[in-house]
Amino acid sequence: MSPAAGDRTARGGPLLVACALRIEQMALRSAGRGSPRGTDAHGGAHGGAYTLLRTGMGPCAAERAVLGALHGPGTDRAALLATGFCAGLVPGMSPGDLVVAEETRDPRGTVPCTGVALLAEALARAVPGRTVHIGPLTGSDHVVRGRERARLRATGAVAVDMESAATLRAAVRDGERPVAAVRVIVDAPEHELVRIGTVRGGISAFRVLRAVLPAFYEWHRSSLLPRR
Repeated sequence: MSPAAGDRTARGGPLLVACALRIEQMALRSAGRGSPRGTDAHGGAHGGAYTLLRTGMGPCAAERAVLGALHGPGTDRAALLATGFCAGLVPGMSPGDLVVAEETRDPRGTVPCTGVALLAEALARAVPGRTVHIGPLTGSDHVVRGRERARLRATGAVAVDMESAATLRAAVRDGERPVAAVRVIVDAPEHELVRIGTVRGGISAFRVLRAVLPAFYEWHRSSLLPRR
């Protein structure tokens, strides 16, 4: 990272990348081993250009972990990006496709996302050949199947996961900051699965998640630029 970029990070705040599951953390951590300025945190130890936070599964665990992480020193202007796996809601989606949230939503409210188009373009460059879907990402406190998947699709949502809505809501609770959510589809209407690591779709999603960090960095850098 150049000195100028470092100065912008200091002024604009670090990048916090939040995921829920150990397998998601493994994918992101293995991708970030070559970055000397990344740190791996469980519970919110911050430093460097980004921090990887594993929140635990479910909206309550996600909210609790993010609130704790963002109450540490130097985090008042941190950018937050929620990531990991999700279930696609739109027919034709495939495992390994990417979802960039325009907004996250659940019964407690809606949070608009920052830099959606730029993030989608950066992901297309980072993982060429993979389809990037843009739309609302809805939250659930349980695994969604069958008719419930169709009902959520009818609301306009393109994908569902258990943590993104709670993660972003917690992030903006105390003030404005850049927030985004990127999910990799591991389960889709025509490709339902039971366990992530034992089928081809889960392996494909894991490999895609390993490849997305450059796009997250690009999104973060753009969020530090002066607003016009």
